[in-house]
Amino acid sequence: MTNGKAELYAYDLSAALWRKAKASGPEHNCVEIADLPGGATAVRDSKNPGLEPLRFDETKWSMFRQAVIRGEL
Repeated sequence: MTNGKAELYAYDLSAALWRKAKASGPEHNCVEIADLPGGATAVRDSKNPGLEPLRFDETKWSMFRQAVIRGEL
């Protein structure tokens, strides 16, 4: 796990390997994710990849995913 938000946002994402969910539809309304060191994850809008991605440490990413799966978000 990383030490904090500043550390997450210090990572250079210029060479990040972004991927979409396998369930992404043809309308391209989805997000892309990239793995960061320490189990962290960066998330960006596939239609606006130039915008600053959100970044989650391992714990917060897991909590976010579970909330989406439960339909809370």
